[in-house]
Amino acid sequence: MIRKREAGEPIQRLAMLGNHLPRHCGIATFTTDLLSEVRMARPGLDAFVVAMNDVGKTYAYPEAVRFEIEQADPASYQRAADFLNVTAADVVSVQHEYGIFGGKAGAHLLSLLADVRAPIVTTLHTILAEPSADQRAVMSRLTELSERIIVMSENGGRLLSQVHGVSPDKIDFIPHGIPTVPRDDTSRRSLGVMDRQVILTFGLLSPDKGVEYVIDALPAILERVPNALYMVVGETHPHVKAHHGETYRLMLQSRAEKLGVLSNVVFHDRFVTMPELLEFLSAADIYVTPYLKAEQITSGTLAYAVGAGKAIISTPYTYAKELLADGRGMLVPSRDSAAIAAEAISIFLEPAKRASLQQRAAEFGAKMSWRVVANQTLASFERAKVDYEQRSRDAKRALSQSQRRVELPQVKLDHLRAMTDDTGLLQHATFNVPRYRDGYCTDDNARALLFTALMEDAEGAASIAGDMGMRYLAFIDDAFSQETGRFRNFMSHSRQWLEAVGSEDSHGRALWSLGTVVGRSVTPGRQSLAGQLFHSALPAIDSFTSPRAWAYSLLGIDEYLRAFRGDSQVQALQERLALRLVDIHDRASSEAWPWFEESLTYGNARLSQAMLVSGGWLANERMTSIGLRSLEWLVSVQRGRGGCFAPIGSNGFHVRGGERARFDQQPVEACAMVSACLEAHRRTSDASWLALARKQFTWFLGHNDLELPLYDASTGGCRDGLHQDRVNQNQGAESTLSFLMALVEMHSCAAAVARLAPPPDSTAPSEATKRSWKELSS
Repeated sequence: MIRKREAGEPIQRLAMLGNHLPRHCGIATFTTDLLSEVRMARPGLDAFVVAMNDVGKTYAYPEAVRFEIEQADPASYQRAADFLNVTAADVVSVQHEYGIFGGKAGAHLLSLLADVRAPIVTTLHTILAEPSADQRAVMSRLTELSERIIVMSENGGRLLSQVHGVSPDKIDFIPHGIPTVPRDDTSRRSLGVMDRQVILTFGLLSPDKGVEYVIDALPAILERVPNALYMVVGETHPHVKAHHGETYRLMLQSRAEKLGVLSNVVFHDRFVTMPELLEFLSAADIYVTPYLKAEQITSGTLAYAVGAGKAIISTPYTYAKELLADGRGMLVPSRDSAAIAAEAISIFLEPAKRASLQQRAAEFGAKMSWRVVANQTLASFERAKVDYEQRSRDAKRALSQSQRRVELPQVKLDHLRAMTDDTGLLQHATFNVPRYRDGYCTDDNARALLFTALMEDAEGAASIAGDMGMRYLAFIDDAFSQETGRFRNFMSHSRQWLEAVGSEDSHGRALWSLGTVVGRSVTPGRQSLAGQLFHSALPAIDSFTSPRAWAYSLLGIDEYLRAFRGDSQVQALQERLALRLVDIHDRASSEAWPWFEESLTYGNARLSQAMLVSGGWLANERMTSIGLRSLEWLVSVQRGRGGCFAPIGSNGFHVRGGERARFDQQPVEACAMVSACLEAHRRTSDASWLALARKQFTWFLGHNDLELPLYDASTGGCRDGLHQDRVNQNQGAESTLSFLMALVEMHSCAAAVARLAPPPDSTAPSEATKRSWKELSS
């Protein structure tokens, strides 16, 4: 039974959203500790955790974790929102760090929070002085959705106001909580360091921690303090280990060995429990944080060291400058081993200096005990609940499952994975079973590479497409012939190329996909290879005669220029190709037939889309006008019964002056129309283009002449087309990718519109923006 939330009553149910032990990271430790402390501070409080799982990982969570979210799965976030609404949490406490949530800059979190019917209090573990455009957009929307914002440093609050315009009235400064650290010699005895002068660094190990500079300082320290021992406690950060293995730790060990100090360095390569951590802290004489990132706004490890009353040496990152002010620690320049050595020697050899540092740190740390922090945090939650109730935001901000702005399926890759083997993407399927005898083609692998690049752009490195994009890129790489400067298209299942040179259109599609990887991928290796292939394959385009090959190439150039806007050679080719499209348009078009050719065949909307993107880059209003007018006309001639979208049929197409073919209707046409209409909206801000894109997308879902769905929700595949009397039940690569590309573009558009939506109390949006929300919601 759902508990009815009463206005004005104290918080009875608290949900925390973040990482949780046994996941190994600082936020997991923080969430676990905060949950424990608020439960002790408020007996009877029903407090639980919604935990984030990183890609491909599961954890043996304790009973406190009642729901889990898969980082890269958008549907998981929606289910979590429904769970939070059903459990009727009084407050949702979010522990925020960009990297723990899926989507670009963690944008998946926003859809969850927009659907939650409870006040949100967000604790920010990272605040950037110079965020990227995506990070800025996510943070701005996050702060709008949050009733209160908790920062752990006063400088963090100032930065939040200056960079993101958040009112100071909405910000609560609550320091990082710290545990009680033993002050006797028990820990030194148990660790066997009674006769040593201990320098300690702890936390997940990564190259930005700067540990090598402490190791470099050891020879000078040991000259004056021969019994000094440097303890480095903590495993390698899981993300670092996944991408680079133990390279950094091995470098540190090698460095210590070359300097002759290996016997004075101890690596504890594991994630330590809190009791173990307190033991290491208690045994330390000096704590060092030699971090390299000046903008770091919080550090739990530094907070613990202050609370433990340790003599501290730190580089001057943002949090350290604030926490160690007024003589609570010593700041040294970043990457300065000599300065670290000098301060360590003076602390070891000057008892009065050490005692002063320890006393001032301990006195300040008393205000940061978990008991104090837990009570301050509960007070922030209570205030958020009161403010939320006063403004009655439930009805305005809540969206139940049946009311969400855009009813789009979630991206499901089951069938795409089934069609992909260790060579690449197979062309065809019988029903949903891959048909090996038809082999592979560059056309479909280019589409697949384009799709995975779009997914990576939408979701960041943790895209659910995973490493599939690498396989498709490898296929495109093998398809290119250095001798001919062209891509081959068809390959047998036995991995034999069946032609020396592929079609012009397949070459253009390959360029389009490569340009998209260059412009959108966050994986440097893929970007580099894609860039090399792009430039190698580009010269051939100049001699092509296919308008669609020109259009695909222009779309690829548009994507490429996202990353390399100043490439004059590519821009010159862009202008030549775009002017060729203008030329054929001018020769073929008339008032009644504003088109580029004497017939409408396949991939028609890509010609209009190429004009729109090129007109934007070249600031050529005529190109933009041609793109819009031709697309408007294309919309008008592709209408079916009841006004549904009905693409030009492939059984005869549509020759000027003749009847257009009604069937077979192909998914690739619906995909092209969705993309072109979304591009038209980006160029004009006219919301009617969003309505058209939505109408064309719903063709896949059954809003078509036969009122039958082409999308197969059970497999994630798309059927191969509409015949006059039935749906083609085969689920080939082209059809499935046409649906998936259209779907991810619609999701990205919906997310962009959602980020533009202001909270109820903010300045009213423009009329154009209002119309965009309405069209996507209708």
